[in-house]
Amino acid sequence: MAQRARPLSPFMHYRWQYTNTLSILHRITGVLLSFGFLLLVYWLAAAAAGADRYAEAVAKLSSPLAQLVLFGAAFAFCYHLLNGIRHLVFDMGHGFELQTARRSGWAVAIGALVLGFIVWLVIRGGMGGVA
Repeated sequence: MAQRARPLSPFMHYRWQYTNTLSILHRITGVLLSFGFLLLVYWLAAAAAGADRYAEAVAKLSSPLAQLVLFGAAFAFCYHLLNGIRHLVFDMGHGFELQTARRSGWAVAIGALVLGFIVWLVIRGGMGGVA
């Protein structure tokens, strides 16, 4: 008597797709925005506390590590915003064609990098240009 082939669990024949990456990145950037918000609160609280505290905060936020974190926060904001708009378009029933979905995914990723860099430059200028 021949043995029947047992069915495979879905994860055993699942192929990774770009949509997974975009979705996971959307969730990760949402969490990172929470930490970026804490930096904004720190900066605003320092500004409200007086000139000495503000100068101290600007000095801390001007370090290379802080600048990298600020760029990451700017990228996270821009990616989350653009991908959220992309999902709103999906919710309206548009953009589901494979080619269109791929193009919009690439547009979100590239747009987030470009817009994130611009936002980061604005943030640097908002800190008095010392950063």
